[in-house]
Amino acid sequence: MDLDSSTTATEFPLPPFTLAPLPHLSDYLPSLPSLPNPIDCIPFYHQSAGFYIASSDVILRHIVFDLSSSAPPSPLIAYHRAGPRRTVRFDPSAVRAAIVTCGGLCPGINTVIRELVVGLWEIYGVRQVFGVPSGYPGFYSADPVPLDPKMVDSWHKMGGTALTTSRGGFDLGKIVDAIERHGFNQVYCIGGDGTMRGAAKLYEEIRRRRLYVSLMGIPKTVDNDIGIIDRSFGFQTAVEMAQHAINAAHVEAESAVNGIGLVKLMGRSAGHIALHATLSSRDVDCCLIPENDFYLEGKGGLLEFLDQRLKKNGHAVLVVAEGAGQDMIPRTEAQKEMDESGNPVFLDVGAWLKTELKGWWEREHPDELFTVKYIDPTYMIRAVPANATDNLYCTLLAHSAIHGVMAGYTGFVSGPINGIYGYIPLEEVAVAKNLVDVKDHKWAWVRSVTNQPDFLQTNHP
Repeated sequence: MDLDSSTTATEFPLPPFTLAPLPHLSDYLPSLPSLPNPIDCIPFYHQSAGFYIASSDVILRHIVFDLSSSAPPSPLIAYHRAGPRRTVRFDPSAVRAAIVTCGGLCPGINTVIRELVVGLWEIYGVRQVFGVPSGYPGFYSADPVPLDPKMVDSWHKMGGTALTTSRGGFDLGKIVDAIERHGFNQVYCIGGDGTMRGAAKLYEEIRRRRLYVSLMGIPKTVDNDIGIIDRSFGFQTAVEMAQHAINAAHVEAESAVNGIGLVKLMGRSAGHIALHATLSSRDVDCCLIPENDFYLEGKGGLLEFLDQRLKKNGHAVLVVAEGAGQDMIPRTEAQKEMDESGNPVFLDVGAWLKTELKGWWEREHPDELFTVKYIDPTYMIRAVPANATDNLYCTLLAHSAIHGVMAGYTGFVSGPINGIYGYIPLEEVAVAKNLVDVKDHKWAWVRSVTNQPDFLQTNHP
């Protein structure tokens, strides 16, 4: 079929798809009452015919198709659309909501907390909202902190998390016992992939105990490596802040004889920050990410490329994601173990590269000047407040979460799918990964901007 030569409209049937199941409290509490949505009584909401979202409103996960192919894409999945429902399963006066932040910092955490509190108060009339300090262990080791709109009013202007956070300490039985003891019936978990895996276990235990508790997750990872959703909150702020480090590295490199500016950016398993920062900067000569192996010595290697770039320009800027080259760095037995969150211990690829670059130059150019300036802005990037785009995104995430929980959905994640906010089962998000596709046009764009080698092993002697 030659679609390009068609001059008339052509109709194509929608391929068959599977609607991902969205857990609901009524799945195991069938007698749960349905109540009118309190939004009906709020004067600043003007409900139109399509204001409330129906269970028939769905979002396709994949929206790009090859019409010349006879085989439909597989699997083709759809998710329920996020938003307010006509009926709710919680009486706002009886809600006791808990908000917890886990794992590392990320721009926008405080915005999500603020909007959860304000949304619950102003949209649904909930008056019992609590923050759980210190991450998951805080459920059983600390007293919950009452939150209200006045208290959280300026939190979106702050970096970090006002509730404090931690890694590890996940004790399934103790956490669910504490949820029961405190009388929480709504739990909002903000965190990365490890937090989402923990939330999925909490949901299963809550379901096993048949508790009247709705639990959901708001995925947070500055690396943008959580799958299915379009992007994680804080990512755009991180890319914007990474520009400052790259600009500084470029100035340092350009101001030295044979100067190299080396910048390590976040990205344990995915190089999205390094990729987007490279494309945004245009001052980067080479971008190294976990998804694309590289090597140092020999034809087509990093050292040969940098040697050529220094001869041509007199300086170079190298951006490396923290997860790149980890298998090349020598490590002790202790360094092969897992951290508190169950992730591999990552060594400092930036410090290792700096040492390797200096050793290479001393061997190959012993009588020539050479400078490597290493910049690691990790904690500066993680700790800043969200920018305007991420602040808006965090607000929409929080409000989507509230609407879903009030409607009785549980064991889900809220997030944008192809630009439309939807509800995704927690268990899917807990295992889905968003990695850089090095066969995609975007990675080809990076290479065209930097002119770096592809590091194919066939080039390695």
